Amino acid sequence: MSKTDDKINEVLEIADLPAKMDHGSNSPKIPRPKDNLEIDSDYKYSRENLYNLVERGQDAIDGILDLAREGEHPRAYEVAGQLIKNVGDVTDKLLQLQEKMKKLKEVPDKAPKNVTNALFVGSTTELNKLLKGKPLKKDE
Repeated sequence: MSKTDDKINEVLEIADLPAKMDHGSNSPKIPRPKDNLEIDSDYKYSRENLYNLVERGQDAIDGILDLAREGEHPRAYEVAGQLIKNVGDVTDKLLQLQEKMKKLKEVPDKAPKNVTNALFVGSTTELNKLLKGKPLKKDE
Protein backbone atom coordinates (compact mmCIF):
# COMPACT_ATOMS: atom_id res chain seq x y z
CA MET A 1 0.00 0.00 0.00
CA SER A 2 1.02 3.57 -0.55
CA LYS A 3 1.54 6.19 2.12
CA THR A 4 -1.73 7.82 1.12
CA ASP A 5 -3.66 4.59 1.66
CA ASP A 6 -2.00 4.09 5.03
CA LYS A 7 -2.89 7.65 6.07
CA ILE A 8 -6.52 7.22 4.96
CA ASN A 9 -6.78 3.93 6.86
CA GLU A 10 -5.33 5.61 9.96
CA VAL A 11 -7.74 8.57 9.77
CA LEU A 12 -10.76 6.35 9.17
CA GLU A 13 -9.57 3.94 11.86
CA ILE A 14 -9.81 0.86 9.67
CA ALA A 15 -7.44 -2.06 9.47
CA ASP A 16 -5.32 -2.72 6.41
CA LEU A 17 -7.33 -4.65 3.86
CA PRO A 18 -5.75 -7.55 2.01
CA ALA A 19 -4.51 -6.79 -1.50
CA LYS A 20 -6.86 -9.27 -3.11
CA MET A 21 -10.36 -8.85 -1.79
CA ASP A 22 -13.30 -11.04 -2.70
CA HIS A 23 -15.72 -8.28 -3.66
CA GLY A 24 -18.61 -10.69 -3.92
CA SER A 25 -18.09 -12.34 -0.55
CA ASN A 26 -21.08 -10.65 1.05
CA SER A 27 -23.37 -11.39 -1.89
CA PRO A 28 -25.58 -14.45 -1.92
CA LYS A 29 -24.10 -17.25 -3.95
CA ILE A 30 -26.44 -18.55 -6.61
CA PRO A 31 -25.85 -22.23 -7.27
CA ARG A 32 -24.87 -22.87 -10.86
CA PRO A 33 -27.00 -25.52 -12.55
CA LYS A 34 -25.17 -28.79 -13.17
CA ASP A 35 -26.97 -29.63 -16.41
CA ASN A 36 -26.47 -26.78 -18.86
CA LEU A 37 -29.04 -28.15 -21.30
CA GLU A 38 -32.06 -27.76 -19.05
CA ILE A 39 -34.11 -24.72 -19.94
CA ASP A 40 -35.76 -24.49 -16.52
CA SER A 41 -32.50 -24.48 -14.58
CA ASP A 42 -31.00 -21.87 -16.92
CA TYR A 43 -34.12 -19.77 -16.53
CA LYS A 44 -33.99 -19.96 -12.74
CA TYR A 45 -30.28 -19.14 -12.73
CA SER A 46 -30.73 -16.12 -15.01
CA ARG A 47 -33.73 -14.94 -13.04
CA GLU A 48 -31.87 -15.11 -9.72
CA ASN A 49 -28.92 -13.22 -11.22
CA LEU A 50 -31.20 -10.50 -12.56
CA TYR A 51 -32.97 -10.16 -9.20
CA ASN A 52 -29.57 -9.89 -7.51
CA LEU A 53 -28.50 -7.16 -9.95
CA VAL A 54 -31.70 -5.20 -9.35
CA GLU A 55 -31.27 -5.38 -5.57
CA ARG A 56 -27.62 -4.30 -5.76
CA GLY A 57 -28.62 -1.51 -8.13
CA GLN A 58 -31.26 -0.28 -5.70
CA ASP A 59 -28.66 -0.15 -2.92
CA ALA A 60 -26.28 1.73 -5.21
CA ILE A 61 -29.02 4.19 -6.19
CA ASP A 62 -29.79 4.89 -2.53
CA GLY A 63 -26.10 5.51 -1.84
CA ILE A 64 -25.46 7.74 -4.84
CA LEU A 65 -28.60 9.81 -4.14
CA ASP A 66 -27.45 10.38 -0.56
CA LEU A 67 -24.04 11.41 -1.89
CA ALA A 68 -25.60 13.70 -4.49
CA ARG A 69 -27.78 15.41 -1.86
CA GLU A 70 -24.81 15.98 0.43
CA GLY A 71 -22.40 17.23 -2.22
CA GLU A 72 -24.93 18.86 -4.55
CA HIS A 73 -22.51 18.20 -7.40
CA PRO A 74 -24.04 17.88 -10.88
CA ARG A 75 -21.84 14.90 -11.75
CA ALA A 76 -23.26 12.93 -8.80
CA TYR A 77 -26.77 13.53 -10.08
CA GLU A 78 -25.69 12.49 -13.58
CA VAL A 79 -24.26 9.24 -12.23
CA ALA A 80 -27.46 8.66 -10.23
CA GLY A 81 -29.51 9.12 -13.40
CA GLN A 82 -27.33 6.64 -15.30
CA LEU A 83 -27.60 4.15 -12.47
CA ILE A 84 -31.38 4.47 -12.38
CA LYS A 85 -31.47 3.86 -16.15
CA ASN A 86 -29.25 0.78 -15.79
CA VAL A 87 -31.47 -0.71 -13.09
CA GLY A 88 -34.48 -0.03 -15.29
CA ASP A 89 -32.76 -1.86 -18.16
CA VAL A 90 -32.13 -4.87 -15.93
CA THR A 91 -35.78 -5.00 -14.92
CA ASP A 92 -36.70 -4.86 -18.63
CA LYS A 93 -34.38 -7.82 -19.21
CA LEU A 94 -36.19 -9.65 -16.43
CA LEU A 95 -39.50 -9.10 -18.20
CA GLN A 96 -38.00 -10.17 -21.55
CA LEU A 97 -36.75 -13.34 -19.88
CA GLN A 98 -40.28 -14.03 -18.63
CA GLU A 99 -41.71 -13.52 -22.13
CA LYS A 100 -39.11 -15.77 -23.77
CA MET A 101 -39.75 -18.51 -21.22
CA LYS A 102 -43.49 -18.22 -21.79
CA LYS A 103 -42.98 -18.59 -25.56
CA LEU A 104 -40.73 -21.61 -25.06
CA LYS A 105 -43.34 -23.33 -22.94
CA GLU A 106 -46.16 -22.54 -25.42
CA VAL A 107 -44.45 -24.14 -28.43
CA PRO A 108 -45.35 -27.77 -27.62
CA ASP A 109 -49.00 -26.84 -27.05
CA LYS A 110 -49.31 -25.28 -30.52
CA ALA A 111 -47.88 -28.29 -32.34
CA PRO A 112 -50.36 -30.36 -34.38
CA LYS A 113 -51.93 -33.15 -32.37
CA ASN A 114 -52.84 -35.43 -35.30
CA VAL A 115 -50.91 -36.02 -38.48
CA THR A 116 -53.37 -36.57 -41.33
CA ASN A 117 -51.04 -36.59 -44.33
CA ALA A 118 -48.19 -38.97 -43.62
CA LEU A 119 -45.72 -39.61 -46.43
CA PHE A 120 -44.08 -42.99 -46.97
CA VAL A 121 -40.92 -43.05 -49.03
CA GLY A 122 -40.23 -46.52 -50.33
CA SER A 123 -41.37 -49.18 -52.75
CA THR A 124 -44.79 -50.85 -52.82
CA THR A 125 -43.19 -54.09 -51.67
CA GLU A 126 -41.82 -52.37 -48.56
CA LEU A 127 -45.20 -50.75 -47.93
CA ASN A 128 -46.97 -54.14 -48.17
CA LYS A 129 -44.51 -55.64 -45.70
CA LEU A 130 -45.05 -52.76 -43.26
CA LEU A 131 -48.82 -53.09 -43.53
CA LYS A 132 -48.66 -56.84 -42.91
CA GLY A 133 -46.37 -56.26 -39.89
CA LYS A 134 -43.32 -57.97 -41.33
CA PRO A 135 -39.94 -56.38 -40.49
CA LEU A 136 -38.03 -54.77 -43.32
CA LYS A 137 -34.51 -55.87 -44.20
CA LYS A 138 -32.01 -53.09 -44.79
CA ASP A 139 -30.52 -54.65 -47.92
CA GLU A 140 -33.86 -54.70 -49.81
